[in-house]
Amino acid sequence: MSGATGPGMGAVLVLAAVVTACTPPQLDRAEARRTPRLPTTAPPTTASKPPPSPKAPLASPGFPPTEDRAREQLARLTVAWGKNWQTYQRSAFGDGWSDDTDAPGGRNGCDTRDDVLRRDLKDLREGDRNPCVVLSGTLKDPYTGQELPYSYRRASQIQTDHVVALGAAWRAGAWAWTPKRRLTYANDLDVLLAADKDTNYAKSSQTPDKWKPPRKEYWCEYGRRWTGIKAKYQLTVTAPEKLALQNLLATCG
Repeated sequence: MSGATGPGMGAVLVLAAVVTACTPPQLDRAEARRTPRLPTTAPPTTASKPPPSPKAPLASPGFPPTEDRAREQLARLTVAWGKNWQTYQRSAFGDGWSDDTDAPGGRNGCDTRDDVLRRDLKDLREGDRNPCVVLSGTLKDPYTGQELPYSYRRASQIQTDHVVALGAAWRAGAWAWTPKRRLTYANDLDVLLAADKDTNYAKSSQTPDKWKPPRKEYWCEYGRRWTGIKAKYQLTVTAPEKLALQNLLATCG
């Protein structure tokens, strides 16, 4: 009879139900549980920072210039009055110290101020784990001749001076520079000196016709440094400034 079922027919129906229940999506999910999926993108990588190289040169070759070289450079500088002094802002030269420049000491893994201290201090003691860090030392201040102690953990009388101050550079042509060039200037070790804080405040952004180091023994080198910086960055000088630099260079023995 057509409607009759027997034991054989029941087994066939059960098997059909099992096959029907295992649909392709369900099989895919089961397979996914057994086989881990590979990531579609590579995990982000962290760029390794180059190790500090504090033994790299901390001055340009031949800087500061000799007396004769400085005189030659001074003769070629453009004489002009300062411009745009009223628009000067410290932030135009970057936000603090930067190692990311092509100036001497740039990209050596050390802070610019530490570079200056390592170059200018004597009896230097550097960090064991980070040789860039200056723990202690003594500065013979070039402007006054004072012996100034330095300790990493104590307030210091030592400041980092831009010999041709940022404001003076601005008036002499830096107002027209790109931000990158101004950042380089602000962190150029040729431009910087460790100096007595009070004397640095007194100097401010004055040019040599208005301020000279109290210590006359430094006048020759001060004139050489100032002239070398102006020549390196093609900055102008005023007529009184040029005369003052000629007088400073005349003190060279």
